[in-house]
Amino acid sequence: MRGWGGGRAAGRWNVAARRDRMGLNVRAVFFDLDNTLIDTAGASRKGMLEVIKLLKSKYHYKEEAEIICDKVQVKLSKECFHPSNKCITDLRTSHWEEAIQETKGGAANRKLAEECYFLWKSTRLQHMTLAEDVKAMLTELRKEVCLLLLTNGDRQTQREKIEACACQSYFDAIVVGGEQKEEKPAPSIFYYCCDLLGVQPGDCVMVGDTLETDIQGGLNAGLKATVWINKNGIVPLRSSPMPHYVVSSVLELPALLQSIDCKANKRT
Repeated sequence: MRGWGGGRAAGRWNVAARRDRMGLNVRAVFFDLDNTLIDTAGASRKGMLEVIKLLKSKYHYKEEAEIICDKVQVKLSKECFHPSNKCITDLRTSHWEEAIQETKGGAANRKLAEECYFLWKSTRLQHMTLAEDVKAMLTELRKEVCLLLLTNGDRQTQREKIEACACQSYFDAIVVGGEQKEEKPAPSIFYYCCDLLGVQPGDCVMVGDTLETDIQGGLNAGLKATVWINKNGIVPLRSSPMPHYVVSSVLELPALLQSIDCKANKRT
């Protein structure tokens, strides 16, 4: 990640220099990480497959292996993590311990739960990578606007992902929700990001795959635009936040930004 040196003043100088050079109305783009820039869901599935192989080959579980992993996936989707209560490693090991006990019965098996958790986690991290075309897109975009990574989640978990996919060098700043007082969709974290870069909310675009956090947060903070990455063509509920733009791939963003700038120029 690039150091800002002079803090806010340096951030404002960098943004202004890029804007003046390129004539862009968008000054900064905030990117979500999980399932926007990296395939977290796919990496998690690969981790689960490795655990299934372990349970079947080493412990001779049959259909129970898939059931255990399905139960853990449900627990992860409902996870409510509070750093003051326990560390993320303990919490997620407990997911595995509970799933094994619920499926197999008998006494809790913490040792096996730890083995499953760390195999799932290590495999998942191995498959968290930035695709080459995403790297190229970020590199080109950063010549024109400031880029900031804004991700919700536990500090340890998200920092491990950031390190695994080696994305630091593509961004001017990285903000992890678990390190802040509030996460997306709270406006405060977006204002904090704007302050880091020395820009106003109306200068920025939020890009992410989750309506309830990425899009709602961008709307709450009054950003110039929100872009929803809808890879699977999901039809949102009527009560869901309404993004300004919808694309099926993050790679569509450069063309979309040009369109946003053209519309802004016509209004002025």
